[in-house]
Amino acid sequence: MPTFFSVTSTALAETAAPASTLIEWKEAGVAHSALWRSERGAAPPRRIVEADDTMAADTAYRLACEGTGLLWRGDFQNARQMVQALARRIDKPPKASKLARVATKKAADNAVSGVPAGQDFHLHRQAQSQRARVLGMVLIEFGADYAVDLRRAPDAKQACAEAWGAPGDVAQPSVASLRELMGVISAHEWRKKGVEIAALGKAPNNRIHPHYGVFSPVRGEYVDLVANAPLPASPSSKFVAFDIGTGTGVLSAVLALRPEVDQVVATDLDPRALECARENIYRLRLPNPVKVMQADLYPEGLASVIVCNPPWLPARPGSPLEGAVYDEDSRMLLGFLKGLPAHLAPGGEGWLILSNFAEQLGLRTRAELLAAIKSSGLKVLGRIDAKPEHPKALDASNPLHKARAAEVTSLWRLGAA
Repeated sequence: MPTFFSVTSTALAETAAPASTLIEWKEAGVAHSALWRSERGAAPPRRIVEADDTMAADTAYRLACEGTGLLWRGDFQNARQMVQALARRIDKPPKASKLARVATKKAADNAVSGVPAGQDFHLHRQAQSQRARVLGMVLIEFGADYAVDLRRAPDAKQACAEAWGAPGDVAQPSVASLRELMGVISAHEWRKKGVEIAALGKAPNNRIHPHYGVFSPVRGEYVDLVANAPLPASPSSKFVAFDIGTGTGVLSAVLALRPEVDQVVATDLDPRALECARENIYRLRLPNPVKVMQADLYPEGLASVIVCNPPWLPARPGSPLEGAVYDEDSRMLLGFLKGLPAHLAPGGEGWLILSNFAEQLGLRTRAELLAAIKSSGLKVLGRIDAKPEHPKALDASNPLHKARAAEVTSLWRLGAA
């Protein structure tokens, strides 16, 4: 019978990271405390049970579904196998879970009754959120230096420091889900290896190195659109381009490589993105200057080309890490459109990079997009389309396959009306 630890939590402010939670528990009669870390904003479990290699997967699954955290005290690789076992029970249970049965029935009813596809999308997000909650119940404790004191545990100190900041002066251990740790390690590997971008030229100087929490440019079609779209003629002696919401800096780099462009100004609000973009720009040694600065959308001044690749889905992010995918109330999209006329140089163009995935899901209509463009004092000068080739678009087993298969990514060329 597993022994349950009592858990209490209090808010604790950190200077190098968002406010964290201090969790406290008793283990074998000894009091313990640690920082609770969750970049996706998950609350700490209300109770924690010690778990190791002897725990049966069915027992772990039952406890995790109840919201009980499994603080792992066994072999690290066995903890990974436990997460995989939980995933199998969620994805292919012997008997479909109540959640799965309800989602399947609702999807079938929607298909018959003509309910917009957005309903299926929200059900899919619900199921994914529940899945993440259950899988996130396998917990790992870290030392103050991010060391993991488990047999066969990897050295994840550098990866954790990149994601969470350097260990503080106060010797304070941490607790996070194993799933979150694996995401941190995966991001560290992406950062080391980089993502090859064909539009940046020949290897080895054609890689973008995404940081943890910054959207990786793995979908090359939107990068190629910016690399190949015809630039407008610039009446001034200096051709300036803006990259709004630069992220990794990939679109700024592509623009800076175009011989007509003299200077690029890249903006973002996220400190992680700004650090990432600056590092990539420095690493690439671009022929034209790129200024990376913190701003809510626009910098001061005018530009002949203003590029923006906002999050494509108008829905609320489930966590801070989803901010590059979900744009609640289309805030960034509408902000870009409304501010564009005031920042375009004479004859300049705004390049809106947008997928029609939201339209395919029933989350936004083409008429609504065109109305937003018109109401912002803009007109459509042209549009260049590209068909995505990412694996999800080709995966017939994906719950959103129909929408993904019909997806088109477009570069909308916009000018002042």
